[in-house]
Amino acid sequence: MTPEDVYRRSLDLILDKDIDGWLALCDEHVVIEFPYAPEGFPARLEGRAAVADYLRGYPEFIDLRAVPSLRIHRTADDGTIVAEWRGTGRMVATGAPYDMSYVAVVTVRDGRFVHYRDYWNPSAIPGSPDEAKFFSTAGSAR
Repeated sequence: MTPEDVYRRSLDLILDKDIDGWLALCDEHVVIEFPYAPEGFPARLEGRAAVADYLRGYPEFIDLRAVPSLRIHRTADDGTIVAEWRGTGRMVATGAPYDMSYVAVVTVRDGRFVHYRDYWNPSAIPGSPDEAKFFSTAGSAR
């Protein structure tokens, strides 16, 4: 699969709430970074196990229902893409609408994510502080 194919597959898996399937797209030593993580939120996750800890409860907090826009840009590195997308749905606890824009710089090798830099803004999560708290406490790397 091309990096574009892997990324599109990853979005399908998130929409299906298939976290284990999404994790299967990650290399064992994947690095995920959140450059704009606010204080108290993880800025870097190292390894599939740390990513699993971070994502395990995701469907219990955010019910992502659609990806109304997706643009994938190739880079000079055949394995690296830049994905711009928007996810919509609802917050599970409150029913508040969820509408978030994302930009990710992703490197794929042998059909798996090896590096994923996610420029999303967790402080823009709608709803209660408890919902945002999930993303600040999840994951083992800070």
